[in-house]
Amino acid sequence: MSTSPDAERQRLENQRQGREAWRLWGPYLSERAWGTVREDYSPDGTPWEYFDHDQARSRAYRWNEDGLGGISDEAQHLCFSLALWNGKDAILKERAFGLTGHQGNRGEDVKECYFYLDATPSHAWLHYLYKYPQSPFPYTRLIEENAHRSRAEPPFNLIDSNAFSEDRYWDVEVFYAKASPHELHIRIVASNRGKEEALLWLLPQLWFRNYWSWSGKDEVKPLLHAISAPQNAAWAVMAEHPALRNYYLYGRQQADLLYTENETNNSRLWGVPNAAPYVKDAFHRYLVQGEQSAVNPAGKGTKFGAAHKLAIPSGKTGMIELVLTAEPHLQPFENQDSIFARRRVEADAFFRTFLTDEAPAEDQRILRQALAGMIWTKQFYHYDVSDWLKGDPATPPASRRQVRNHAWPHLKASHVISMPDTWEYPWFAAWDLAFHCATLALIDVDFTKEQIELLLNENYLHPNGQIPAYEWTFSDANPPVHAMGALKVFRAERVQRGRGDIGFLKRVLHKLLLNHTWWINLKDSTGTNVFEGGFLGLDNISVYNRSEPLPPGYTLKQADATGWMAMFSLQLTVMALEIAVEDPAYENIAVQSYSQFLAIANTIAGHTGARVSLWDDIDGFFKDLVVDPDGSTHRIDVFSWVGIIPLFACEVVDGRLLANRKRFTALLWEHKGGMFDGSVICACPIDTNERGEHLLSLVTPAMFVKILPRIFDEEEFFSPHGVRSVSKRHATQADLGHIPGVGNAVIRYVPGESDSPLFGGNSNWRGPVWMQTNYLLIQTIEKMHRYLGEAFTFPAPCLNHCEIDLKYAANTLAERLVDIFRRDESGLIPAFPEKSPHQTDPHWRDLLLFHEYFHGETGRGLGAAHQTGWTGLVANLVMRRYRKEIPEFWKQQGSRKDLAG
Repeated sequence: MSTSPDAERQRLENQRQGREAWRLWGPYLSERAWGTVREDYSPDGTPWEYFDHDQARSRAYRWNEDGLGGISDEAQHLCFSLALWNGKDAILKERAFGLTGHQGNRGEDVKECYFYLDATPSHAWLHYLYKYPQSPFPYTRLIEENAHRSRAEPPFNLIDSNAFSEDRYWDVEVFYAKASPHELHIRIVASNRGKEEALLWLLPQLWFRNYWSWSGKDEVKPLLHAISAPQNAAWAVMAEHPALRNYYLYGRQQADLLYTENETNNSRLWGVPNAAPYVKDAFHRYLVQGEQSAVNPAGKGTKFGAAHKLAIPSGKTGMIELVLTAEPHLQPFENQDSIFARRRVEADAFFRTFLTDEAPAEDQRILRQALAGMIWTKQFYHYDVSDWLKGDPATPPASRRQVRNHAWPHLKASHVISMPDTWEYPWFAAWDLAFHCATLALIDVDFTKEQIELLLNENYLHPNGQIPAYEWTFSDANPPVHAMGALKVFRAERVQRGRGDIGFLKRVLHKLLLNHTWWINLKDSTGTNVFEGGFLGLDNISVYNRSEPLPPGYTLKQADATGWMAMFSLQLTVMALEIAVEDPAYENIAVQSYSQFLAIANTIAGHTGARVSLWDDIDGFFKDLVVDPDGSTHRIDVFSWVGIIPLFACEVVDGRLLANRKRFTALLWEHKGGMFDGSVICACPIDTNERGEHLLSLVTPAMFVKILPRIFDEEEFFSPHGVRSVSKRHATQADLGHIPGVGNAVIRYVPGESDSPLFGGNSNWRGPVWMQTNYLLIQTIEKMHRYLGEAFTFPAPCLNHCEIDLKYAANTLAERLVDIFRRDESGLIPAFPEKSPHQTDPHWRDLLLFHEYFHGETGRGLGAAHQTGWTGLVANLVMRRYRKEIPEFWKQQGSRKDLAG
């Protein structure tokens, strides 16, 4: 079957033009909704204990739903997902299981094996795989074994439990293919990998999110009910919802049709009689406990399941087929085979447009699964903080006035948002989202623009200008990277369509200026343009918990916070200059933003405030400072990302942006040579390269050539798999002595799992490789290469101190990062343990996981196992090497006159 590669792009264009709502249905159903802040109505703020996994099957959620490999409409009125039972488990498998933040030795940790194998951005094609043991699922053993382990030991995972021994498991795949925005064809395929015939219950479920129990209004309750099955269907269900058009679910194979209500089983949980006989856990009780009366014989309710009992021989496959559609059909399965075939071929054609033919199959798989993970982690997020703070009617409001997020009553979320993860982090995180957008912009720039603007909307952005960090504490300060994400999206659209969206850039800039002001007012306590900010997303990277205040009179001046703010100021400058090409009034904002950058650079250079530079010229590195009450200072001699981040304050500006910008050009000339009040504080802004471009950078070429050898030294930062978060030199130089205000300071290189309980202990910035900061470093090196050219070189210790140019350096780093997911010379993938089935088993070896971070020596994946979020940046790195020209389709959608810009 030959299909145009433009079919998927045409769907996205129709979505953009408002002709077709292809994003109406998507993979918006989380893998976990229990244990979240939203569902926590305890007076003391204990989400994990208040609503745990054992309660989830019996307790109706208030805000979001969850399920296995599921989908929903974009407002999550109606949900569909898969449930399973192997005939042996004590629990019907309806959602992914994992440890809570207080169980085991690693904080929250999913203990299931599932994979997002494929997806297109319109969601016209989705493919999910779940590996389900045929033996009883080892819930108790997973909890107990992890509880016994210390921080010095690795976590105990499902694969370690022998749940898959002798291949006694099911591969259960879920495929979705849209015939139209309102018609989804669904196939669930179960393959018996074991050596004997086995039984499996497949239970596709359709249900309504429960809003009627919590609204306090006289809501019209939705209804699912049986209807007559049309030709070639075995059964049919109709879904009626007051805010959603009617939908019909058709099943092709015979099944036991089960109905109940999406209501809490108060009797089981609290010993209180249920108001009605049919409750949420009815299907579990019906199948697992044999309780026939648990389901509604009248064939109606707000939750429906079709129980298919399959006996499948060894090595064979069983399949069930369904159609979910807004239009009633006389023959719903008539064209299903051709719809699946067409969507699969269109997906193949779509992804072939991204990489050249030289890209090996392995890199094509890395790109495709990374992008699939990005698409599958779009989640519906619902949280009205003001309503949540009121608590239950039986809970006195005073008991919740000081719970977390009480300062954010304006936050009203009810949107699809790109999440870091669907289980361990099923909530938005501000600095994660900016990196997600860098990857999502490759395939769906319109969705990505919406994401950038969403957190700047008045329903999210605090009136004081702060961007909410993440659900656990909206008031935490994440690195200010939203401007970076906005510029990435703007530039991606300009490349793809030949013209950037200046209206988008204006809207974003206005809000980011509020956020910039918040940083200046709140995180520069002394008004000297050196910033604090706390842990800033780097968790345990420092010698002490930076989220905790120092003793009275002491302050910490953070190199990373100050570097982020210099980067933020430069990006605002460039955004204003881009807009000024069409609207000259924005030149004033460019002048103001660059002036702020200069003020920060001046302080970093040690010419104000403490009179000590954050740049240590002897070591060629940026370092934090502790300032005593008497004004004396003490450097914290740690070599980590904290000292590399100031490099990110770097932009290359071409003549197009400076044409007719007289005031801004005059400001550049005023600081000729990078001078400020007689001292060099930054790169010279008036010099140009052979293309007439200017370098706006905190770091001068002379500083850059000092810091790069340390970064590219394998005995320091440069691991076989990317730049470590802490230099390997701290493996032996751990004791830093006494630092006033801090005490005895110790930092130790820890390349793997964290040995510290800080921030839950389930992430580690003291040695492992993190993709997002490595990505920004590559971007910085590339910008410097663009400006400085091939003549600029430095001695690279990783290559016996041979002189290399910056392009070679960026390529080397990028390839080491992608190599985490490639097979090495011994045929092993570094991201997985040597004895993992992912290495050799034919049913595992092509399945990738995109972990939160990676071991600084081995490259093994650590932390959250499905955090495609910022680890999805590996797709950008693959495309960096094998990128094809922009498809002609996109170029035709807008003016091509400034494509070169």
